[in-house]
Amino acid sequence: MELNICHLYPDLLNVYGDVGNILILKHRAEARGIKVNIINVSMNDTFNSEDYDIVFFGGGQDFEQSIVSDDLMNNKKEELSKYINSGKVLIAICGGYQLLGKYYTAPNGEKIEGLGILDIYTEAGDKRFIGDTVIYNEEFDETYVGFENHSGRTYVNGLKPLGKCIHGYGNNGSDGYEGCVYKNTYCTYFHGSLLAKNPELADRFIKTALDVKYSEIALEKLDDSLELKAKEKMITRLSGK
Repeated sequence: MELNICHLYPDLLNVYGDVGNILILKHRAEARGIKVNIINVSMNDTFNSEDYDIVFFGGGQDFEQSIVSDDLMNNKKEELSKYINSGKVLIAICGGYQLLGKYYTAPNGEKIEGLGILDIYTEAGDKRFIGDTVIYNEEFDETYVGFENHSGRTYVNGLKPLGKCIHGYGNNGSDGYEGCVYKNTYCTYFHGSLLAKNPELADRFIKTALDVKYSEIALEKLDDSLELKAKEKMITRLSGK
């Protein structure tokens, strides 16, 4: 078995070490004997939806996101929309999350057009939301931990959130939810160590990608005892128990 992972704009959208999520996917897949190819796709490169099984779309500063926005609209919108709506796996962090929506407003008031693939939008906020976050996903009865650092307030309208905030600000600091899910596109503000801290989520992305490509696949379990122990420690600390 083989997985092709596309990293969108790794040279522009890799703030806070978001590339670590790709390394985790690669490590966990290869530990099960699955070959992984990582393909970087950036400015003016062609994106072909048929070529990839997982797409990773990280976050960046406002200036880089404005540059990327033009390239997305001119060179990649149609194929990305086709990819997402076909049910393939896409993981979007922070800026990537915002760019999948209708628009986001930068702190300077500039309104930057998004792809409009997801029915979401982001407004600028005066206060940055920074800190450790804990959310609960009811569908899978799982708790995820992460770190957020954003000033944008994202509103997901009728889309399903990734989880309900137990600790932290989430999408906008007011509705109590974090991230969103559309088909097999997962969006979140969790930076850097999202998949290192949440191995069950990493495995869900790998399994879903394999299921789409090869039909139903059973993943061999890995020893995640240390990761889960670290996660539980963080949950306990943040919940004040």
